[in-house]
Amino acid sequence: MAKNNSYFGGVIAGIKTLLTGMDITMGEYVTPKITEQYPENRKTQHIAERHRGTLVMPHDENGKNKCTACTLCEKACPNGSIKIVSQMVTTADGKKKKLLTDYQYDLGDCMFCQLCVNACNFGAIKFVKDFENAVFNRDALKQHLNIPPTEEEMAQYAENAKVAAEKAAAEAASKAAEGTNVEPKKEEA
Repeated sequence: MAKNNSYFGGVIAGIKTLLTGMDITMGEYVTPKITEQYPENRKTQHIAERHRGTLVMPHDENGKNKCTACTLCEKACPNGSIKIVSQMVTTADGKKKKLLTDYQYDLGDCMFCQLCVNACNFGAIKFVKDFENAVFNRDALKQHLNIPPTEEEMAQYAENAKVAAEKAAAEAASKAAEGTNVEPKKEEA
């Protein structure tokens, strides 16, 4: 007769499983416990190296944005959580360049795939290990990461554009004056 088919076989099987469970429980009593004392240990908490928390835009030593508004990160983002607003300005040497005016990042739409960071050639953006991103209003998840240009910088760019336009007009006028003074060549027959 098998143990499981009789009443006493069932009791013995039950006692055996009870003792197995108690053995596991007693083993857990003597193992060292690792308890995270969150939120008290925010400063010392271990976060995995691969963790992607929040996108940030570090600045160079002068406190300026490294971003050149090339829009590679915006194009690489699969769900459009990055929007770049830029404008063309004239530098002091008369050349035109793109100026980043606003870098909008929507943390609520971000998939944390890091495609934007990988696409950036200048190291202008990176993920940090910040993980406390809970808010009551979704609008608080929309962030402006860049330092916007100051009014003085914009005034300087406008002055540069004005000087460059005057210089170009003077050059065009001198070329036009040279063109009227040059006699046309006579064709030989």
